[in-house]
Amino acid sequence: MPQLSKSTQTSLSEINMVPFVDVVLVLLIIFMITAPILQSGIEVDVPKTRTVKEINQERLVVTVDKAQRIYLGNEPINIHQLGSRIRAQLKNTQEGVFLRCDETVPFGSFAAVVDALRQSGINNISIVTEPITSRARTQ
Repeated sequence: MPQLSKSTQTSLSEINMVPFVDVVLVLLIIFMITAPILQSGIEVDVPKTRTVKEINQERLVVTVDKAQRIYLGNEPINIHQLGSRIRAQLKNTQEGVFLRCDETVPFGSFAAVVDALRQSGINNISIVTEPITSRARTQ
């Protein structure tokens, strides 16, 4: 009777972790790149000042970008609707609003937004600035 050769091959009993680690590292890099973009929302170069107060409260944020478009949160809004929309979102007018404005926006546009906020009864307006030393000087 012919003898069958039984070759005993050892089965691979360990899981290959290299592809898993590669995928995890790629996902980590993607999240590291996209996280700052998601936090900032609208791209605005706020003015630089020496005294900057740390933001530790949740407030409504009104933003004026380089093209002088106005946003309430991340949603574009007309300046004539700004007061009514803010009153609808705030519980009382004693709560404050953060105002982010690009440093290239003319003062007239900035003053118009502040005036619209004050006409709606908001007197606690905090202007968002950036410390001078946080950005590298490009001069």
